[in-house]
Amino acid sequence: MSFDPVLSQINGLSRHFTVETLRAYLLSRATRADNGCLLVRGYGDRRGAYQKLAGRAWAHIAAYVVFVGDYDPTLEVHHDCGTPDCIEPAHLRQRNRADNCRDRTQPPRCRNGHDREIDPATGRLRRVCRVCNRQAQQRWRERQAAEVAQARAAHGRHPS
Repeated sequence: MSFDPVLSQINGLSRHFTVETLRAYLLSRATRADNGCLLVRGYGDRRGAYQKLAGRAWAHIAAYVVFVGDYDPTLEVHHDCGTPDCIEPAHLRQRNRADNCRDRTQPPRCRNGHDREIDPATGRLRRVCRVCNRQAQQRWRERQAAEVAQARAAHGRHPS
């Protein structure tokens, strides 16, 4: 069996796939979401992230090649829906890196639900949530204090 030249453009793809078997494999590992996305389940248990499967190939790139076609390896595959583990062909398109980065937006809330603040120096949303950062620092200080108290107790000193 010879390797398909169309599939040879996908980095990390296992060589035993043909276009038809890769299409069937992707569809067998995907489920349809309520918002119309076709979410693929790749290696690992992390949801909402880019997925690798079929060797070490990115699922969204493999889906673009087999469902849409006309793949250009110099361009990036962009998700119009914003869901990284989506392989719905209608949600995928190719763009150059500059356009892909330019349209990337930061969510107005951090992953813990706090509102992001605007950085006065840049006029953009801060990358790090101040509330989450403050809470993480507080947890670190408490752990350090507990370790110091435990070390003092081990050496016969009473906590002061």
